[in-house]
Amino acid sequence: MTASNSNMPANFIEGIIDEDLKYNRYGGRVHTRFPPEPNGYLHIGHAKSICLNFGIAGKYGGLCNLRFDDTNPTKENVEYVESIKEDVRWLGFDWGDRLYFASDYFEQLYRYAVQLIKAGKAYVCDLSPEEIREYRGTLTEPGKESPYRNRSVEENLDLFERMRAGEFPDGSRVLRAKIDMSSPNLNMRDPVLYRIQRATHHRTGDKWCIYPMYDFAHPLSDAIEGITHSICTLEFEDHRPLYDWVLDALGFGEGRPKQIEFARLNLSHTVMSKRKLRMLVEEGYVSGWDDPRMPTISGLRRRGYTPGAIRDFCERIGVAKSNSLVDIAMLEHCIREDLNFSAPRVMAVLRPLRVVIDNYPEGRVEMLDAENNPENPDMGSRKIPFSRELFIERDDFMEDPPKKFFRLAPGREVRLKHAYIIKCERVVKDEQTGEVVELHCTYDPGTRSGSPTSTRKVKGTLHWVSAGHAVGCEVRLYDHLFLKENPEEDEDFMANINPNSLITLTSCLVEPGLAGAAPGSRYQFLRQGYFCVDPDSTADRLVFNRIVPLKDSWAKIQKAVGNGPDKR
Repeated sequence: MTASNSNMPANFIEGIIDEDLKYNRYGGRVHTRFPPEPNGYLHIGHAKSICLNFGIAGKYGGLCNLRFDDTNPTKENVEYVESIKEDVRWLGFDWGDRLYFASDYFEQLYRYAVQLIKAGKAYVCDLSPEEIREYRGTLTEPGKESPYRNRSVEENLDLFERMRAGEFPDGSRVLRAKIDMSSPNLNMRDPVLYRIQRATHHRTGDKWCIYPMYDFAHPLSDAIEGITHSICTLEFEDHRPLYDWVLDALGFGEGRPKQIEFARLNLSHTVMSKRKLRMLVEEGYVSGWDDPRMPTISGLRRRGYTPGAIRDFCERIGVAKSNSLVDIAMLEHCIREDLNFSAPRVMAVLRPLRVVIDNYPEGRVEMLDAENNPENPDMGSRKIPFSRELFIERDDFMEDPPKKFFRLAPGREVRLKHAYIIKCERVVKDEQTGEVVELHCTYDPGTRSGSPTSTRKVKGTLHWVSAGHAVGCEVRLYDHLFLKENPEEDEDFMANINPNSLITLTSCLVEPGLAGAAPGSRYQFLRQGYFCVDPDSTADRLVFNRIVPLKDSWAKIQKAVGNGPDKR
């Protein structure tokens, strides 16, 4: 079997698979798995692993399982299981009938542990967790053997059976592999295979009070399912000798799974540790796992990211053998490139300033033509109302503008997008505060956009909404959650939280055509950025999240180095 898309491997993992197929090491099979632990919500780093595992299986005409590593019941629950399934589906992948749980194999894993004991390769140890760490040694000093290491097979079998029966307190005994306490790899110094842990499991209830460790359950689950290539992130590289030892010790020979490690995704201006993400949630720094500032897949989905943009991002960053920090601007570039073609363009005023066109007839309403997306003519056009009273963006007016300010100012002209050229004639201010509250303008009737008589040019073009037709809404302006590029460098990563990561505007106005927009609908607000309707929206309250602003620093970087974005 050869890869269907290309004769050349896209990355070193595909190179390994090609070699295995060439020598028929797995009978022409390619079978991967995505094995999340259901102890939190998936993040963008998991998206990379999902795309890699399902993508490789798809490319080689193979299979990919979804398997939950549910071996730690104190941190896992059904909520996380369901959220993970939703995220994988949303990204566009399907595991078919291959949904598995490590807990499916608990009885089988127990029998494998008994097999190791009978072979003299595992023993029950009474050392406390602290003593085990002390006996383990250091990177420069070998460990010491446990005084319980040479128990007889019969005693170990009896104690392990009694561990399962619940005779001993939590933490009082463990089952350890008997390998080498002087190994230079600390993971091989008689690692723990089972521990006593009384906790109700989300699937098996209180049936078990002993649970296998990940390093024991993982290779055996792979072997049970017939996995060929077990693709892990780089932190498991030092665990690979133990992965192989478990399979060797239990007699798995030719055709057994092969562990391959790749660099995890580290994204700038965020944290990717589940523990730290949980801290952000539990300590109230964000509103939940799906807060649009979170790097979770559910947070990105709520913010307005598309599955296609995330898959494109994962493909662009590629697969490497060494860790690096990816600029979040690259992820933002991918969503801009996607939405630039697919999102309707509309007008929204976030900080409104009233404009009265004195020479426009009172009571008159014109319906003007506006294209929905000039990058995608197939999206057609719409009608928008124009009237005597409008709102423009407050930042689009200055009383005493600098030389290169081409927006509205006293005595100056601008074009209103899709409409007319107007000129500011008079400014109305609040008598007490001096704040500008209203502009009085005049319009030139011969300058209507699209009219053959409209030949005059002005430098500035502003977006606007009709005062009598606009729909009120709330807009949430999201920015990077952390100010520092790599917040995890500091022990107190919370100190780097951006105090302006969320700015909420409550008096915003949008075109009337957006009334009742469905949650998840995405738009480009002209001159503002890309926005998405939040699930908080109701029939009486429209809420938008800013996905990204329009500025695309990554595209500029790529252009500068001669590697511009792909053309559609």
